[in-house]
Amino acid sequence: MNEERQRVALVTGGASGIGWATARALAAQGYRVAVADLHRDAARHRIEELDGAGHFAIGADVSSESDVVAMIGDIMSACGRLDVLVNNAGIGEQAKPTVQQSVAAFDTLIGIHLRGTFLASREAAKTMLAQGRGAIVNLCSIAGLSGIPQRNAYGAAKAGIAAMTRSMACEWAREGIRVNAVAPGYVATELAQKLAKNGQIDLPSIERRTPMGRLAHPDEVAQAIVFLASDAASYITGAVLSVDGGWHASGAA
Repeated sequence: MNEERQRVALVTGGASGIGWATARALAAQGYRVAVADLHRDAARHRIEELDGAGHFAIGADVSSESDVVAMIGDIMSACGRLDVLVNNAGIGEQAKPTVQQSVAAFDTLIGIHLRGTFLASREAAKTMLAQGRGAIVNLCSIAGLSGIPQRNAYGAAKAGIAAMTRSMACEWAREGIRVNAVAPGYVATELAQKLAKNGQIDLPSIERRTPMGRLAHPDEVAQAIVFLASDAASYITGAVLSVDGGWHASGAA
């Protein structure tokens, strides 16, 4: 692909889990991929595994305005364009009853998930508006669409991301920028395995509750993200696509 015409995608939290699966899928589609992660060394190792050339790593804390401004600036300096932003960076919930949850942990999660999505979207949009085109895909969750006990900050952040997805989509629709989100259910990532090992989630119970009877693979969520970012979804904006094995649709016990 001609490098001058090669599309550029940024994936935050791109060194592991859904973010890494998405970075791989975008690279396989011919994108030049910027893998942004709090752990820059991990991102550097990852880009060596991607198909194609010209990929690069960025170290950034998405809850920091200065980090996000610098992140987009680095991409523009290196590539001169930004076509796709995937807001994937996130952390897990504090696994405690509400009355035991701390304000500090609540604020940290909201800062990374919700403020991080806002900051990255705002800065990316400045470039995309000048280009007259672009696609943003946010990571929502089943926790943002329904009530899951004890997941207060996470659910609030993901619900906020769903609302922000719709508002930004409507604001920028006539400027050539599409904004959508995916809402995964439980995904078989290293984090899920760690939570299960620590007794924070019950995987057999989750599998029974999920109509498809299993957790998602990260690649399955990544393919939905790549679709929403692609020209195949050219008339889709403001959508929150459930990728949850039927979790949200099911009303069964």
